Amino acid sequence: MTNKIALVTGAGTGVGRAASLALMNAGFTVVLAGRRLELLQETQKLGAANGGKSLPVSADMADPASIAALFARTMQEFGRLDVLFNNAGMGAPAIPFEDLGLEQWQAVVNTNLTAPFLCTQHAFRIMKDQTPRGGRIINNGSISAHAPRPFSAAYTSTKHAITGLTKASNLDGRAYDIAVGQVDIGNAATPMTDRMVNGPGVLQPDGTSKQEPRMDAKAVGDAVAYMAGLPLDANVLTMTVMATKMPFVGRG
Repeated sequence: MTNKIALVTGAGTGVGRAASLALMNAGFTVVLAGRRLELLQETQKLGAANGGKSLPVSADMADPASIAALFARTMQEFGRLDVLFNNAGMGAPAIPFEDLGLEQWQAVVNTNLTAPFLCTQHAFRIMKDQTPRGGRIINNGSISAHAPRPFSAAYTSTKHAITGLTKASNLDGRAYDIAVGQVDIGNAATPMTDRMVNGPGVLQPDGTSKQEPRMDAKAVGDAVAYMAGLPLDANVLTMTVMATKMPFVGRG
């Protein structure tokens, strides 16, 4: 089968856009999902310039009905799904732990954990029944799944939970030839990390702030495309892609 279908959430900017372009370059037709259609159309245009095929679909990862409609549209248009990249995510304000509001906590959990859970369920239902059977799901983790930043309880908790979701769904997917893996990202150059190189930079564990090196988000996109291109009898369970000089490996 030559025409493989991938779905990327949060495909309008940053890592989602980089992964979508890399998947298109690898020959996938990509369903571009996100809240802002104009950004998805920009991704579509960038991919089309190199012959890539894609379909922008407006979808809100905080709305279970919108998620269901996204997968229904994918099946209506293509009749199958080979790869899902659960990429969309958000963080809460960097405020003291005890000041984090319940609504702020729940918003991060809904987007970063509940949405990937629901998307993975929809993907399972499709992949287990299609012919050829099976597929691949890739979750956007974070090096926060290994070590937190200060004042990041909501984001860090969800990224630890994503590791659990990756392992549990990989185990449950074995019976249906569904492989599940995770890419843990550190300091990709995206709008979300612009604060790392502007002004005083970002808060460090010792209470100081400093600017931090970043890497081109294309490196993450290429990693996702590599994982997506593996045969289903092989799987990258976890991969860390990070800026070489960021202050992660070491003390501080």
